[in-house]
Amino acid sequence: MAIRYIKQAAKSPTTGEDNTRAIVADMLMQIEAGGEARCQQYVQDLDSYYGNIVVSAEEIEQAGQRLSQRVKDDIKFSYDRVSRFAQAQRESLQEFEMELSPGLWAGQKQIPVQTAGCYIPGGRYAHVASAIMSVATAKAAGVETVIACSPPKPDTGVNDAILYTANYSGADTILALGGVQGIAAMAFGLYTGRPADVLAGPGNRFVAEAKRMLFGRVGIDMFAGPTEIAVLADASADPCIVAGDLVGQGEHGPDSPMWLISLDEKLANKVIELVPSLIEDMPEPSRSAARSAWADYAEVIVCDTREEAVQVSDKYAAEHLEVQCEDLDWWVQSLSNYGSLFVGEETTVTYGDKCSGTNHILPTKGAARYTGGLSVGKFTKTVTTQRMTREANREVGAAAARISRLEGMEGHARAGDDRLKKYFPKEEFDLAR
Repeated sequence: MAIRYIKQAAKSPTTGEDNTRAIVADMLMQIEAGGEARCQQYVQDLDSYYGNIVVSAEEIEQAGQRLSQRVKDDIKFSYDRVSRFAQAQRESLQEFEMELSPGLWAGQKQIPVQTAGCYIPGGRYAHVASAIMSVATAKAAGVETVIACSPPKPDTGVNDAILYTANYSGADTILALGGVQGIAAMAFGLYTGRPADVLAGPGNRFVAEAKRMLFGRVGIDMFAGPTEIAVLADASADPCIVAGDLVGQGEHGPDSPMWLISLDEKLANKVIELVPSLIEDMPEPSRSAARSAWADYAEVIVCDTREEAVQVSDKYAAEHLEVQCEDLDWWVQSLSNYGSLFVGEETTVTYGDKCSGTNHILPTKGAARYTGGLSVGKFTKTVTTQRMTREANREVGAAAARISRLEGMEGHARAGDDRLKKYFPKEEFDLAR
């Protein structure tokens, strides 16, 4: 039994983080102090954009008019599946109340946050699907106000398809802002007067770091980094399909990890042989991004047993995990750590990223060990309630007072004492620790 690395990465997903933190911290401080004026200055300096920050209804309508009906139909196709899945998630979150002991009831409620900020990437690529994944999911959760932002181009502003999709998905306000300035504006309530309670959506390392720094002040969907793919494959897998899926994810950016965990060394070597030519066959900017990702962040591991493969996969806790192996049910039941699982050759990360229904905003950098992807639950608070009769105080009040005194918290104990004295004035209770 052995685990062998036949290709190792020169860099890790955390490479370059220190410099990113310093830049983001300074920008957040300046935007919070300078408000909309400083935010707008960043837009002009970084994006060469001098148009409206708050996108008007007229601009949204004009963007829609410039799109073909086929594009609109495809957006609807994706929206229908993502929103249906999100609505089913919302319905699965149960509210309840139960009697824990005579006269003592406790329960939980599901309350959506009031304002959500959704970041929609629009730099190297126009991430139309991300608008659906974040905005439609927030609306399915019942969020009252959804603010979306996306990077503008110098002369044209926000991409037409992104504008149309964000509006179609239910965004109440769309801001022509990208990067740290977009995250800051939504967090601080600039241009809207509605600070976000939760920030969601994928972005580059600066966007991810801005969300991380603001966490606690606002909620965030997850700590995220560059997008990742891992493929589990055995001798039954098609090396061309495996290689194509790896390369497809590599086009996201030069720092996107690509991992192959193979049970067959011949397959692994064939994939290594195929990938460079597939990369060179792609147009720019995909070619350059995938070339760097493969050179610096890709790893190929060969395992002798499927148990070893599960061990390696769970350690990586990949954002996207494809399984192209025999006995698929075994893998589904054995794997634990992943953002989203793609079972069998017939499905692929591309489908989940664009339109199959599950959310594509997923944990990276090992976060799948403790969290899942974006769901209505990220926009919903599970809060608890309790109520009880006076009679129930006889038991609960005395126990609470004794436990409080055991902990040395006399003030807490007296809250129980007061009620026992009021409700049962003729009774004696053992309230000592």
